[in-house]
Amino acid sequence: MLISAGIVLLASSCDLLDPVGREVVFQNHSVTGDYLALTSAFSSVQVYPILSSEDVLENTPNFVYGSMADGAGLLANDDGTFTLINNIEADYSIARITLDETFRPVAGEYILNATATAATAQCSGSLITPEEHGFGPWYLSGGEWGGDAKGVYRTDVTKDAADASTPDLLTNLGEWSTENAVVIGKRAYRNQTVLFIGDDQSANDIPRGQLAMYVGDRGDLTGGNLYSFRVTTPGVEFEMDMVEGQEYDLEVVELNQTGLDALEEEAQEKGVISFSRVEDIDWRRGNGAAQREIYFVATGRKRDDLIGRGTVYGRIYKLTLNDDDPTGAAKLEVVLDGDNLTGKAAAFHSPDNILVTENYAYIQEDPNGYPDTPEKDHFARLYQYDLNTGELAVVLECDQELAANDGVGTADRNWEITGMIDISDIINQEETFILITQNHGWEPEEGVFTDPLANPDLENSRAEGSQLYVIRGLAR
Repeated sequence: MLISAGIVLLASSCDLLDPVGREVVFQNHSVTGDYLALTSAFSSVQVYPILSSEDVLENTPNFVYGSMADGAGLLANDDGTFTLINNIEADYSIARITLDETFRPVAGEYILNATATAATAQCSGSLITPEEHGFGPWYLSGGEWGGDAKGVYRTDVTKDAADASTPDLLTNLGEWSTENAVVIGKRAYRNQTVLFIGDDQSANDIPRGQLAMYVGDRGDLTGGNLYSFRVTTPGVEFEMDMVEGQEYDLEVVELNQTGLDALEEEAQEKGVISFSRVEDIDWRRGNGAAQREIYFVATGRKRDDLIGRGTVYGRIYKLTLNDDDPTGAAKLEVVLDGDNLTGKAAAFHSPDNILVTENYAYIQEDPNGYPDTPEKDHFARLYQYDLNTGELAVVLECDQELAANDGVGTADRNWEITGMIDISDIINQEETFILITQNHGWEPEEGVFTDPLANPDLENSRAEGSQLYVIRGLAR
């Protein structure tokens, strides 16, 4: 049973006082409706739409929250306000949005634009902070599709918007079809920075997406070494040779190339395990041992020659790193398999993004358009996976029927759920998250949902709208 959130909580709010004086007020701030439908098991969860592409922000009325908002990071400012760094994927840019003391969006600007990225999509992103990583703050984003400047971008969160055309592309981390780059917690290894890169490489013959790892000194993103992984358990050539619930032995393989084609060739020569489109990555919160537990998503791809080699409907993997050395022997496990049509993840239709807390993984879908079984015939969902018990539950689903009735897109183009981050500690309010939807098919009656300061090529803009939500009441 689905409970439509579109007709509840519209007049509700919750005022909570932060220790430094921020009076966070949870309420709807957007003129666009709520199109997330909660399942009955999560009916107590509160959903607040706070920003959409059709909203006009008080202090920057010309700012447009652009097409296909994606990865994000949040910072609390000394003056009581908040800063949201947010990839705008289809506008090849990164926005910086200011929220006031009550958590209401009031201003926006672009700190990386399509000129800087050579019109390369900025997909998922992650924030580096002194609290979690021992250095920063920096924001990392993945250049994936479109232009020819693929790889990992590092952006100063305080960057002057006047310098939005100037990129900081970390070429030493390799040229990948980069979905995300994520530095794991500082407790995982003393005095080292360990960073993972998801390669969303698609192919029609064999899986070609890599999971890459960079290891350097604490705070160093340029002077370390690049690695990937080889399965040493006998009988594993392709990812589909691995089955759900079984653990496999890995050895770490150093990579010396950095170019896109050269990296792929080197990986194949060295027997690196490849996946059908590596999407998002996250690490488990908690003590040092937990922080060496890495979860990543292979979103899948349906092509005849990939059957039996790469996942079709998507998988969630757990990588357990060596206790003492990130380049030491490791373990890999398929924890959820959408290709197992009798398994707990039989409903998976292209999981795309993942957020990991201390006890749960929150998995976000981007349906690729092949609902081959009744279980997979649904709009994009958010799942909750219990890391301790293995229980998988559906939290919510995009209510595109309601949205279509309201003129917000159509029901025949699947939306994507993405950009989910845990903001509980940042705003000092437990069980609070941000979540984003890419509302494919939603275009304005006039113009486009693209800010010319992000992407001046309005004629060829993707044009579609995005929505940003606050979600309260999900366990961590």
